[in-house]
Amino acid sequence: MSDTTIRDTVILGSGCSGLTAAIYAARANLKPLVLEGHEPGGQLSITTLVENFPGWPEGIQGPELIENMKQQATRFGADLKMAHLVSADLSKHPYELNLGADKEPIRTRTLIIASGASARWLNLPSEQALIGHGVSSCATCDGFFASGKEIAVVGGGDSAMEEALFLTRFATKVTLINRSERFRASSIMLERAIAHPSIQFLSSTVVEEVLGVEEKDVRGLKLRNVKTGELSTLPVAFLFLGIGHIPNAKMFHGQLDLDPDGYILTHGNVFPTHNGKDVPGVFACGDIQDRRYRQAITAAGTGCMAALEAEKFLEDHGR
Repeated sequence: MSDTTIRDTVILGSGCSGLTAAIYAARANLKPLVLEGHEPGGQLSITTLVENFPGWPEGIQGPELIENMKQQATRFGADLKMAHLVSADLSKHPYELNLGADKEPIRTRTLIIASGASARWLNLPSEQALIGHGVSSCATCDGFFASGKEIAVVGGGDSAMEEALFLTRFATKVTLINRSERFRASSIMLERAIAHPSIQFLSSTVVEEVLGVEEKDVRGLKLRNVKTGELSTLPVAFLFLGIGHIPNAKMFHGQLDLDPDGYILTHGNVFPTHNGKDVPGVFACGDIQDRRYRQAITAAGTGCMAALEAEKFLEDHGR
C-alpha cells in the first residue's frame, strides 16, 4: 500500500496506547498505519522492569513488552513506519498528515493520536546514561525499587511534592532538590511535604552530575549551590525527576482544544474537540490526554477505546 492511498486509520505513536490501538484496529481489518514518532516505544522503551502490568507475575522488561506488542500488532496486519509527524490538516476530510518536505503526505479517514508526553530531563550525560538504572521520571512505576534506600527528587512544583510524598512509602529518606529558594508548588502540597519527617529540602541547589555511570547504578549526586557555587556530594541510590512532562501535541495547536500545558482535552475518554465541538474521526489516547494516571495499563485501555471508536466511526460512515 502506497502512502498516496487513503488509509482507514493512522495511529500516531508506538507506545502502549498506540500499539494497543494498532492491535485492535488490525484485528478489525482496518490495516492501520502506525507512525512510530521521535520516541519509538514511548516511556516503556526506557523503563527496565515493569511489575504492574497484568499477566506478568515476575514482571517484564519495558522494551520487551513493547516489542511483544509490536509483534502482536504486525501479526494482525498493522504497518509500522519510522516517521515523525511534522504537521496535520484537520480542516478537511480525509485528514492530511505531513511527514516532511521530502515525503508524500498521508491521507486518512480516521486518526488516533497516541503521541504521548515526554518526560522533562536535566539533560546531563550522566543522568541520561543511568535512565532505567536508578534514574526515573515515574515514582509510581519505580518507587518499589527504592525500598529501604535514601533517594532524591528534583523539582519544586506539585509534581515533585506528589512524587516525594509517594516515595516516602518506600524510601528511608527523600531529599527534595530545587534550584530556587522559592517553590512553585501549591501551599497545601508544600505544607504536606514540609511536615513529613522523611523529607528534607535542599533549595538553591542543582544537580551537576549523577554518580555511578561506570557501575551502571546510581551511587550519589554531585550538587552545586547556585548562590555560593559550593560543591557537595549527596549519597543516594535513586534519582527521580519531578519536573513535569512535555505533551507531544504542538502539531495540533489551533486545530484541537488543548489545556494550558498543551495536553489534548477529551471527553468520553478519547474524543478531542475544537472550539468545544467534536472533530469527527479523530481520537486521542494515552499520556497525550491523561496527565493524571500515566500508567501502561491505563494507556492500553484508552488505546483500546480509541480503536473501537475508530472502527465504529468507519462503520457509521459507510466504510
